[in-house]
Amino acid sequence: MIKKSIGLLAGMLVTVAVYAAGAQLRASHPDTYTVHRGDTLWGISARFLSKPWLWPEIWQANPQVHNPHLIYPGDVLNLSFINGPTLKLEPGVHASEEPIPAIPLSDLQMFLKDMRVVSSDEVKSAPYVVGLEEARLTGAPGQNIYVRNLKSEPGQRWAIVRPTHYFRSFAKGDSGEGGDRVAHMLDSNASLVRSPWYEDSRNDGHYGKGDDLGVEVTVIGTAETLRTGDISTLLLLDSNREVQKGDRVMPIDDQPYDAYYYPHAPKSVSPNAKVIAIADGLDAAGKLQVVALSIGKQDGVENGQTYAVWQPGETIADDVAGDSWDRGTSPKVTLPEEFAGHVMVFRTFDKVSYALIMDSLKPVENGDTLRLPE
Repeated sequence: MIKKSIGLLAGMLVTVAVYAAGAQLRASHPDTYTVHRGDTLWGISARFLSKPWLWPEIWQANPQVHNPHLIYPGDVLNLSFINGPTLKLEPGVHASEEPIPAIPLSDLQMFLKDMRVVSSDEVKSAPYVVGLEEARLTGAPGQNIYVRNLKSEPGQRWAIVRPTHYFRSFAKGDSGEGGDRVAHMLDSNASLVRSPWYEDSRNDGHYGKGDDLGVEVTVIGTAETLRTGDISTLLLLDSNREVQKGDRVMPIDDQPYDAYYYPHAPKSVSPNAKVIAIADGLDAAGKLQVVALSIGKQDGVENGQTYAVWQPGETIADDVAGDSWDRGTSPKVTLPEEFAGHVMVFRTFDKVSYALIMDSLKPVENGDTLRLPE
C-alpha cells in the first residue's frame, strides 16, 4: 500500500533547478499551479514542458523532501526566473491524500491486475480445468470446477486465466516478417487445445517457428481449493467470463505492478523495439489506449520510460521515373517514415511491455517502430 505522508513540510518552499531546459518550457506555461485530485504527473509535466518526459531533468532530489517525485493534491508548483528558470514546490498537508500517479492508473486496472505475460512453457505446464460441476459446458461463480495437476491446500486461492496473445520473434530467413517480433491473438477456443495449445488457423507461415517471447494471459476469475487429489475440487468465487475446460490455474499475483514511477526517456532503444499488439484486437489506436511492445526487462525497459512511435514509409511505384508505359514495371521507392506519437511504459515483463499512448498525431499501428523521444 502507498504510505500516506503527514504534511510536516507545509509552507516550506523546495527549490528545484531547471538546468538549461528553459527552451523546453511551453510558451503558455503557467507561473503557478495547484495540484488537484485526478491530476497525473504526465499532465502536470505537460503544463510546464513541451516534452513531459524531461521531467527528471528539471526535478532534482532535495534532502528536505523524502521523494520529490511524489506530488500530492494541494501542493503548489511555482515557476520563477531569478537567476534562470526555477521550479518551486510548496507542499500542502497530506494527512489523507495519496500521491498523484504518473498516468491514469484507474483506467488501466485490467492491464495492471487482470493481465500478465508468462512463458509458453509455464502455460503448458500449469494446472488446468478438466471438468465442471454437473457436466456443464461453462462454470459460473458459486459452482465447483475440477482441476488437474494442482498442488494445493484446502482454503488456498488461485487465479483462473485464459491465454489471449502469443508473442514470438523471428530471425531473418524464417517465414513471416524476417527479423521482426510479432503478436498473434489466440483463437477463442485456444484454451481447449492441448498441444501445441494454440491454434494456428491463419496460414501465415509462422506456425511452429520463432522464439518464444511469452504468452499474455487474462485473469478471468478466482477459485478456492475445497478438496485435493489427482483431480482437485475448487469453488469458483468470482469471474468476469464463463470458465471453460482447458482454462489454466495460476497463483494470484498480490503485487502485479509498481506503485511509483515517473516519465523519463530511456538511455537507448533496442533495434527490435516495435508495437506488436493493440488492446481489444484493434488494428490501430489513439491517445490513452494500450499497446504491447516487443521489449521488456531483459532489454532494460522500466516503468515510466517514454518512446517516440514512428510509422515506416510506404513503398510505392515511381511512375514518373519509370521508362515504360506499363506502370507495373516502374521502380519502387520508399516514402519517409512518419512520426505517430509517444507511448509510456506502465508495466513490464521479461520480453514484453505494456504502454499507454500519451499523444498521437495519427493512429498507432502494429509494426510501428520505437525510438528515443526527440
